[in-house]
Amino acid sequence: MSGICSNKQRKKGERGMKPLRLRGHHLLCVHGFRGMGYSPSFVEKMWEIVKRIRDEEDDFPIEVVAALDEACLACPHHGEATCEASPNSDDHVRLLDGNVIRHLGLEAGNVYQKSELIRRIAEMVEPDDLDYLCRHCSWLPHGVCKEGIANVRRGNTAQL
Repeated sequence: MSGICSNKQRKKGERGMKPLRLRGHHLLCVHGFRGMGYSPSFVEKMWEIVKRIRDEEDDFPIEVVAALDEACLACPHHGEATCEASPNSDDHVRLLDGNVIRHLGLEAGNVYQKSELIRRIAEMVEPDDLDYLCRHCSWLPHGVCKEGIANVRRGNTAQL
């Protein structure tokens, strides 16, 4: 289905609701998010995004990117166009983005409905896949990410 537009997947520039811009690895992070973060403003922004993703009644377009997204803009480590947490951090997060985008059969820059992305995650990502997809992520050892993906696979997107 990658690259083929349907009613569940749209190219940039189509009319309608402005899509939420979300980087590839954040498609998985939102399911394990429990309020930990880089700064209070980042945590606040992530909760805003997470609540929309977890709201099973709210289906909306998401532009999948391998670059800074709406969550990143609230992070104290963002630069003009890159993550500047450490000298290699931008390369690392772009690698994570690419891992997730490829694994889910998505294309960076395309717009997908949230429901389609949730479906793909539920069907295509096992909790143990995070050991590869999110390798060297500082949040992975906390275990909340695998727990979140397990919940999505059980149909519990709301993480209740």
